[in-house]
Amino acid sequence: MDHSQIIAGEFSIKQEYAQNIINLLDEGNTIPFIARYRKEMHGTLDDQTIRAISERLEYLRGLDKRREEVYALIEGQEKMTDEIAASLAKAETLAELEDIYRPFRPKRKTRASVAKEKGLEPLADFIFAQSGSDLEQEAEKYISEEKGVENTEAAIQGAMDIIAESISDDPEIRKRLKNIIRLNAVLRTKASDPDTDSVYRNYYDYSEPVSKIAGHRLLAINRGEREGFIKVTVDIPPEKCTNIMERLKVTGSGELSDKVREAIADSYTRLIFPSVENEIRNEMTEKADEQAIALFALNLRNLLMQPPVKGFTAIGLDPGYRTGCKLAVVDKTGRVLDTTVIYPTHSKAQIEKSKAVLKNMIHKYQAGIIAIGNGTASKETEMFTAECISEISDKVSYMVVSEAGASVYSASKLAAAEMPELDLTLRSAVSIARRLQDPLAELVKIEPKAIGVGQYQHDMPQKRLGEALDGVVEDCVNTVGADLNTASPALLSRVAGITKTVSGNIVAYREENGAFRSRAELKKVPKLGPKAFEQCAGFLRVAESSDPLDNTAVHPESYGAAKKLLELCGYSKDDIREGRLGSLEEKAKAEGLEKIAEQAGVGVPTLTDIIKELTKPGRDPRDELPPPLLRTDVLDIKDLKEGMEIMGTVRNVIDFGAFVDIGVHQDGLVHISQISEKRIKHPSDVLGVGDVVKVRIISVDADKGRISLSMKGLN
Repeated sequence: MDHSQIIAGEFSIKQEYAQNIINLLDEGNTIPFIARYRKEMHGTLDDQTIRAISERLEYLRGLDKRREEVYALIEGQEKMTDEIAASLAKAETLAELEDIYRPFRPKRKTRASVAKEKGLEPLADFIFAQSGSDLEQEAEKYISEEKGVENTEAAIQGAMDIIAESISDDPEIRKRLKNIIRLNAVLRTKASDPDTDSVYRNYYDYSEPVSKIAGHRLLAINRGEREGFIKVTVDIPPEKCTNIMERLKVTGSGELSDKVREAIADSYTRLIFPSVENEIRNEMTEKADEQAIALFALNLRNLLMQPPVKGFTAIGLDPGYRTGCKLAVVDKTGRVLDTTVIYPTHSKAQIEKSKAVLKNMIHKYQAGIIAIGNGTASKETEMFTAECISEISDKVSYMVVSEAGASVYSASKLAAAEMPELDLTLRSAVSIARRLQDPLAELVKIEPKAIGVGQYQHDMPQKRLGEALDGVVEDCVNTVGADLNTASPALLSRVAGITKTVSGNIVAYREENGAFRSRAELKKVPKLGPKAFEQCAGFLRVAESSDPLDNTAVHPESYGAAKKLLELCGYSKDDIREGRLGSLEEKAKAEGLEKIAEQAGVGVPTLTDIIKELTKPGRDPRDELPPPLLRTDVLDIKDLKEGMEIMGTVRNVIDFGAFVDIGVHQDGLVHISQISEKRIKHPSDVLGVGDVVKVRIISVDADKGRISLSMKGLN
């Protein structure tokens, strides 16, 4: 099986590019490195596509390995035929391979295996051939008290059990029935106890075609079944399937063919349908899981790539009732300046005292932004903060940020190493402040699954979910890059080619020798060899370097090409540092990109990237996105009126809509039908986590905390 040909067809790319990607992966290159620095070899595919190709390659190789195993197992039983070998060679999925292997798989004791032990296989062959006559007379030959075959009826029944299992194991029949069930079956749900109320009441009497059911509904149904509230079946008229089976297996008429029909009915009801129903449901769940994982990954990518709020000293507030609200002040670089605890939800005296503390912190450290965690007591803390801001002249605004995973991080070894002098409750306030300053740098310290921007994430295959989300974090970190002299060990460990051990060694080297003065100095770090340097160097920035190229995404291997570009366009390296390359792209195009690329010894895609980097050295791609929505006042859910229009921030995108923070404690839901005037397939086609949007209030249920929103005609 030619993997490059398959991948080229599936991803609509040249086979040459597919083979190059396979070779690059096999040589130990990381996906971010391949995507960024080997563009000529794959046609400028992005990191997400290359990651998908990598996953597909892994599947195809696993398929080949299993194909070889199945071939060896069947051959070991001396049952291999040219037909079976051809079927194995053509199989395109693991499920197809397992169906081919099914008849040869060692089985537990079955009715058919018992019948075979009684010597009834020849009788089964006689019936299945459907060309003989006088079944009773033939069956009498197999009556044996010693073997436990007491009469002709028992002999015939045993033979039919063998036929039923043989039909059940037929890969062609299973393949056809799966297709029929996928296209025609209906998923039905019933309440286990109709009198018991639950969140699954919508599914107490529900049905939907298997071919049309949305992934999020299927996952809800699966959870309801797992928790015992509903019972689930796949329903299809049996004759739709048995008619196909009869057309394939009934070859005559008369008594023997009637017996085959009986065996077919038994095979379908007792053996095939329960097995295929289970397979179809697993297949549906796997597809729904993949859709949910893809959505989680998309939301996570959008969250991590939120623009940082740079240049402000920040105050982080981790709300709480009984234990108070933890407060931390961090400077523009995230360094902790001060911490304390205030009690804005306690007595009037405590509230006034808390106000005085917060106002003093704002004045003392000239804080410009306040980040408020969205957990317990968040609403009260937000109202308290807005009131404080209104009473002072300092220009300060706030934003409610997700505190998902903050408590896990606060209790981690990483947090203890970063802030050994702080109580873990205060560490979470620091993390909340830093999340507003630089979401990526802070959230990278938390296990992606704990960030909470998906749906049904706890129901997903955790290994697969973890792999997908880790890939997103890696892609985001390498898209933005990292400052070699300030990046945390957690951030460094996500840079292409850097392991956790090496990231620790980088920090240890930094602490012992001071700031790195160049990218080349990385080579002195223990266990960071030539391959690791090749993979990571382009993603690390050294602002302190005497070579301005070290503070760009230009890879060291292309420094010669960058110098040649500057020379041909009449510039020097000093012009990079002084930011005098605004006309570089224009001059390069006038000179001819292909001509310069040839002289510089690089491809046009690489040259184009070099021009972008030199024009904006040290650029952060997140800065090109709209800034987050900061607030200075707060609304109560009771202030909301139907028809009111208000700005909000998208907090989560799910299959049936999006949740938007509009400045009250409860996020509102924009149903998919209310997102756009045009029909859309999925909310993610229009919205991403972190988007700032205008919404209209459709309805408010203050008692249940439900807010319905619309975006139609507003954005």
